[in-house]
Amino acid sequence: MLPYGRQSIDNADVDAVVAALGSDWLTTGPRVARFEKDIEAVAGAPAVTVTNGTTALNAAYAAAGVGPGDEVVVTPMTFVATASGAATLGAKIVFADVEDDTANLDPAAVEAVVTPRTRAIGAVDYAGHPADYDALRKISERAGAVLIGDAAHAIGSTCRGRPVGTLADLTTFSFFPTKNLTTAEGGAVASIRPELLERARTYSRIGMVREPAKLRRPDEGGWFYEVHEFGNNYRLPDVLCALGSSQLSRLAEFKAARQRLTARYDELLADVPGLRLPIQREGVDPMRHLYPVRILDGRRREVYDRLRAAGIGVQVNYIPVYWHPVFEDLGYQRGMCPVAERFYAEELSLPLFVDLTDADQDRVVDALRAILIG
Repeated sequence: MLPYGRQSIDNADVDAVVAALGSDWLTTGPRVARFEKDIEAVAGAPAVTVTNGTTALNAAYAAAGVGPGDEVVVTPMTFVATASGAATLGAKIVFADVEDDTANLDPAAVEAVVTPRTRAIGAVDYAGHPADYDALRKISERAGAVLIGDAAHAIGSTCRGRPVGTLADLTTFSFFPTKNLTTAEGGAVASIRPELLERARTYSRIGMVREPAKLRRPDEGGWFYEVHEFGNNYRLPDVLCALGSSQLSRLAEFKAARQRLTARYDELLADVPGLRLPIQREGVDPMRHLYPVRILDGRRREVYDRLRAAGIGVQVNYIPVYWHPVFEDLGYQRGMCPVAERFYAEELSLPLFVDLTDADQDRVVDALRAILIG
């Protein structure tokens, strides 16, 4: 089965992991700090590493002060963690619809649902294309809310020359194997606001505080620490950070490969009827995580089934979050975000990863053309 996404591991990655395994550090050591600096160089903002993209979101919402009684506005066209990361802190999730062309959070829809209880606004850079953070920033500032960017798809993307980690108050990343780079499991939180990053770091380190200036009892001894607020243990180990730094050294190569394959899909599929291709807005230089096409005329299920039967592992990204039973049981109903639901009914992610060959891509295109054209 040709997968829709897959990691790219080379000998340098293997050597980096082996070296870490032979060192004195397997958990929190010097490679953690190095990887965080390497992320900062790409994201444009200081970062703290965590265990995965889901815990990155939870730590970001915690850093924003999200808690019971707060409302958090998010997109429904995402993995459930974008919403559950705030819901598990006690917040009420408010879903706002998406833009038809990018599937990103629609600022006009956000404006319509913001209230005095809105604590945070969570956008997603769908498929690697940054959301409209300039418009969302104006809304968040008027509301007194923290703007959070879920950039699980978008490390390496820029908008008007600005790295994706500088566009929101807090930005989260995922390093799952299908993402733009991998640490096996892993994630990060970056922030342009030092106080928010420090809150995210403390929360993801079990709430432990060691700095003498912050301790209530600073004279206990060098072993002493305090917990001022509850946190979680989201520490990413040294050995995985070694892999991350090695992967980041190839990020420009990864981006070029994904952009070349995207352009090739654009060319090969341009004349296929019943198919809508993804767009790229002016000023955006995306790291393409997905190649999401839209299958028109109600044929998405047929195309999905026939491509999978042919050994082509297409995927659907994503089920509208409020369709999941955990949200249905809270009273959320289908139909509340019609643009997102229409997008879901048509979306199909074609295989896209760094080591996808032209021959494999031709196979995908030929199979898709055969189904849609006959």
